[in-house]
Amino acid sequence: MDRFLGKEVQGSLLGKPEEQEQSTEEGATLGDDKGHTRKRPRTDPPGNATHLAGPSWRHIRAEGLDCDYTVLFGKAEADEIFRQLEEKVEYFTGALARVQVFGKWHSVPRKQATYGDAGLTYTFSGLTLSPKPWIPVLECIRDRVSGLTGHTFNFVLVNRYKDGCDHIGEHRDDERELAPRSPIASVSFGACRDFCFRHKDSRGKNPRQKLEVVRLQLAHGSLLMMNPPTNAHWYHSLPVRKKVLAPRVNLTFRKILPKK
Repeated sequence: MDRFLGKEVQGSLLGKPEEQEQSTEEGATLGDDKGHTRKRPRTDPPGNATHLAGPSWRHIRAEGLDCDYTVLFGKAEADEIFRQLEEKVEYFTGALARVQVFGKWHSVPRKQATYGDAGLTYTFSGLTLSPKPWIPVLECIRDRVSGLTGHTFNFVLVNRYKDGCDHIGEHRDDERELAPRSPIASVSFGACRDFCFRHKDSRGKNPRQKLEVVRLQLAHGSLLMMNPPTNAHWYHSLPVRKKVLAPRVNLTFRKILPKK
């Protein structure tokens, strides 16, 4: 793949990974989705996940929730990747920049794009999308994640949030095209944003259970592995944070089943 990359990409993305930088904002806490902290969720020591090697991992566990978090890219490399993403990713426009919610169409409060292997389709929020071919910067991030975790991915959804007013509501990534028992790898660049998990039985005015919201802060260059059965039991969201003025780009790598 090296021959398809310019020198600036080769130097920052294919070189030896930098020493991992731990952000003071990367912690995981329990609380409400307005930022009121109560206590940390249970975390397991790194040695318990033998399939994950290399960087220091934080393991986040709750009832039906199984996530692993690390800072995958050092600051200098993450800055360069973010610059490349801002320059190279082509986002949807027109009808593809709208989403269907409860039968009504609305403008998406963020920018979106999909890239992946040829022949795949992915349906969510009333849209059926065919991904654009992989571009070098996305291939490099995908391959870094795969090399670290041992999981392969053939599709990525890119969400760009221009500032803290751009957001995504509570949802589950449970579309039928997703390969069963396959994790979703979420890689973040740019502004640190709150990322909230809410259990499916704790939603609404009269919830069946009262389980606390799990709130994470996803740092620049970080990787969050959402392992099964997380998406079967927990909704996740990126709420509005008006004090955040900088942009954020998030990549969710997935394994999609090809159409038969």
